[in-house]
Amino acid sequence: MNKRISMLFTVAAVAVMGATLFGSTYTQTQISGQSLDIAQMDANVIEQIHQMGGLQLVMPQAFAETDCGVLADSGRNFVEFNLTGESVELPIMGGKTYSAMTFSGQVPGPTLRVTQGDVVQMTLTIPDDEVTGHGNDMHSSQMTALAFDSVNPGETSQYCYIAESAGVFKYHCSGVHLIGMDQHVFSGMYGIAIVDPANGYKKLMVEKTSGSGELDRKFYDADALEFQLQFNQLYLNEDGNYDAGAMFKHQNSATVVNGIQFGYVPNMLHNILLKGDANKNIFVAQPWNGLELEHMQSQLMYVENDQHVRLFVENHGNEPVYFHIVGEILDRVTQGNRVQSAATETWLLGGSQNMIVDLVFDEPGAYAFVNHDYAAIYTGGIGLFVAGDPFGLNPRLIDAGILTDPVPSYAYALGNPSDAVPPMGANSIAHPAVNIHGLYTDDVVSEKKDAGMIPLWEVIPTLPPVP
Repeated sequence: MNKRISMLFTVAAVAVMGATLFGSTYTQTQISGQSLDIAQMDANVIEQIHQMGGLQLVMPQAFAETDCGVLADSGRNFVEFNLTGESVELPIMGGKTYSAMTFSGQVPGPTLRVTQGDVVQMTLTIPDDEVTGHGNDMHSSQMTALAFDSVNPGETSQYCYIAESAGVFKYHCSGVHLIGMDQHVFSGMYGIAIVDPANGYKKLMVEKTSGSGELDRKFYDADALEFQLQFNQLYLNEDGNYDAGAMFKHQNSATVVNGIQFGYVPNMLHNILLKGDANKNIFVAQPWNGLELEHMQSQLMYVENDQHVRLFVENHGNEPVYFHIVGEILDRVTQGNRVQSAATETWLLGGSQNMIVDLVFDEPGAYAFVNHDYAAIYTGGIGLFVAGDPFGLNPRLIDAGILTDPVPSYAYALGNPSDAVPPMGANSIAHPAVNIHGLYTDDVVSEKKDAGMIPLWEVIPTLPPVP
């Protein structure tokens, strides 16, 4: 075989390899377009390629490396992410409980937040008394799936990877050698990993119009007030146990956001503030009203007007999420660190899809976020953002001694719910306060108290009456 034919064969081999890696489109566009004429190339270039053994596909060693010891000494930022897998009973609507499986005693599990290029050391420990093994599939990793296999009760497993791709990713239990993965996941073993871009987030541009119809572009700093929202479903029988038959038929018993149905709607405090009566509901569905519910009492999310807000949204479940905010426009939608849309009303997320939504709430008001599937709305896929002071509470709260000065959002008085507040990143605006809210065990609640988060069920009875 002469040198020219040999070189053409090498190019064809690379194209076939590319087809394996990138799909048939690559094959068609590269092989059918073999117009690369080696005879026209510089002789020195041909000789250099020949000396190197022909054209090769090379994966950079730093990218391929997953050994924890090597990565710990690589000079990259090293982040430890430690989880336990444990089964507990957690509350659901109607005063019942269900058999939950959790990462570290909460649903969803703790949020991992890193910067693109960081090394993540994921350690999963299964207590001795746990009823079954559990694994953890981190979708933000790029490594062999063998690392995600189950860990037996009483044992610990660890793996490391480089968070190469920016975006929002889920993680979830991989079951016991994949068996029962659906049960573990739909019983609560899932969470979010946020990988911030290496160079930070971009400024937000919002187009406005003047009275003459001319466009005006307003730019907001990259720093934003951030929330996380993870959608999922529950498939439960009357005893609160997982129902695989219902899952296979797509007949869910509840739509949940961050593990809870209707978790971000008004509670009895809002009834008092707006109606003067704890028992007069101000919203169509308020199933988590009482102080006795403690951290399960529903909580609203508060933002300021004309403030850059960033939402990390993940669809963990089987059903599509048609994400929409009633009365608002999604100013920017980003997936995989690439802008997908601007100024859109609704964005569709399939199972295991995610997005980052950037927006600005222009006017004071209450804005419902929904999965715009009516079945999902009425089974729990709805919550409320409250922007500014739409109810004119500032003077009343000042008169009652709760506030000393007017505030741009009620978060300054009540805080935002802890399960909707992600860990801080380089472009995060700190929340004025955070209250304890979520599907947590008592141990997790104690940890959050120790961290300074507000137990509203203890604070509300001490507040002076508001006329």
